[in-house]
Amino acid sequence: MSAIDFPEHIRHFIVNNTAADLIALALQKNPFPAFTWTQILEQIAGRQKAQDKLPTWFGCETVVYPFKISVEQTSSEITARYKASLISGNSLIDLTGGFGVDAYYFAQKFKQVVHCEYNQELSKIVHHNWQQLKVQNIECLCGDGLEILHQKNQKFDWIYIDPARRNDRKGKVFMLEDCTPNVAELWPEYFKFSDKILIKTAPILDIQAGLKALKFVKNIRIVALDNEVKEILWELEQNFSGEVHIMAVNFQNQNIQEFSFKLSDEAFSRYALPQKYLYEPNAAIMKSGGFAQVSQVFVLQKLHQHTHLYTSDKLIDFPGRVFLIEKILAYQKAEMKEHLQNKKAHVAVRNFPESVDEIRKKWKIKNGGDLYCFFTTDCNNRKIVLLCAKI
Repeated sequence: MSAIDFPEHIRHFIVNNTAADLIALALQKNPFPAFTWTQILEQIAGRQKAQDKLPTWFGCETVVYPFKISVEQTSSEITARYKASLISGNSLIDLTGGFGVDAYYFAQKFKQVVHCEYNQELSKIVHHNWQQLKVQNIECLCGDGLEILHQKNQKFDWIYIDPARRNDRKGKVFMLEDCTPNVAELWPEYFKFSDKILIKTAPILDIQAGLKALKFVKNIRIVALDNEVKEILWELEQNFSGEVHIMAVNFQNQNIQEFSFKLSDEAFSRYALPQKYLYEPNAAIMKSGGFAQVSQVFVLQKLHQHTHLYTSDKLIDFPGRVFLIEKILAYQKAEMKEHLQNKKAHVAVRNFPESVDEIRKKWKIKNGGDLYCFFTTDCNNRKIVLLCAKI
């Protein structure tokens, strides 16, 4: 029996136990012997995962959750809403629909959305949830996305693809050639049914590797949430031959930090010794590789060619963390003993030969407190330590 068929009293039990300790609950006797205890616990786990990530789904008590991996891999509502803000039109087909979070937000920008999902049980769950969430303009089809494209044989304004990053032979993968479907091989076929394609890939995928595997890339968007890169979005346009734009976007504490540049931009970094302020770009910018562009756009000096930290005497608004440099130490035993040994501090390394763990162990530095220490290399190739206060 599917969780869709749970009677009302079990739905109430699931909702009432949202905050329960699942391990402790699993050891208890199943109070509903007519139903599978594992299925009931999976629904509680789904609600727990959705509470912060999918508040719309969490707020609807009759929503059903699929197996664990589908909830873990789905977009958050924040990133799904952002994707939907980028494109619009009359029709979109989501070839790898999954739990349907992206499709839900695309449906607010398109008149017609087709949700394709190969797994029959997941497709059934998603269709049920559309009814609970009062969504009326999504067609939910079970089957292979490419086969459905051929069956429908119509032009869509957009095709959206989020290739599965698991492989039966290799386990968890991230290269486009290893994902399912293989968009590196299939993009020419997709262009028969739409002039515009949006692809979501793993955050670990190298930008240059993606550009090599795909053609007609117009925009690349690196999307981070709370300074952790969650996904890379690749916008393809049939026969596009212009310059590729890269956008780094970080959603941080209800704010959006954005930075963009053209891949072909010729930018040059200026270098200097640490000044009054230290700037650390957010994770999306770090992933973009636009280090010289950061230096040029914000008129900041880099500490070293391979040290992606920036400095200035004047405080500026910056898409990342900003620190006041309180002291600059040479990385020497006497300096370390006096200022850091047996102290409490946050430790980071940038272009430095020792790891955070090695440094903590060597100098007995405890984690925490208000002091931030950057172990790095300056423009004169000297190993230094910057003692900072976060602004």
